Amino acid sequence: MAMELNEQMVAELVRQVLKGVNGAAQAAPVAQESKEGKKLTAGDYPLATNRPDLLVGPRGKKFEELTLENVMSGAVAFEDFRITPQALEYQAQVAEAAGTPHVARNLRRAAEMTRIPDERVLAMYNALRPHRSDKAELLSMAEELEKQYEAKICAGFVREAADVYERRHLLKGDLPEA
Repeated sequence: MAMELNEQMVAELVRQVLKGVNGAAQAAPVAQESKEGKKLTAGDYPLATNRPDLLVGPRGKKFEELTLENVMSGAVAFEDFRITPQALEYQAQVAEAAGTPHVARNLRRAAEMTRIPDERVLAMYNALRPHRSDKAELLSMAEELEKQYEAKICAGFVREAADVYERRHLLKGDLPEA
């Protein structure tokens, strides 16, 4: 049974998703500047509704161009729907303005991860599973993240994981506790 999608259905789905996460920015607005000098506050959330002018895809497509009609005509492609580091930075600024610095840090970590190829992210995920890597391999991964991808926050997490895995005997070659 084929499901027919129309632009109104897709727009409603996007609205529902955005509405579901809208509660994160209810704190009093605190102005923050984006790299372009734009002031972002908790009131700018959700950006797709309140500041779509800031949202540009990886290939330069504006948020308003991401329509079902443009998908069907081939004017936009899957790549145009990928989130950009800048969009995540804007979200991080809004999170800070809303008083949620931990969410902001996670968004900045996610922004770093957009620079890492998907296949490499999956390989790193598997390498971070208990007993899959030794400490040197994890520290090498952290170095790669920092130098090759400029992912300093992610590199810090991997270094921390290496230390925790060592303390908890979760490195490759450590025997799991019975």
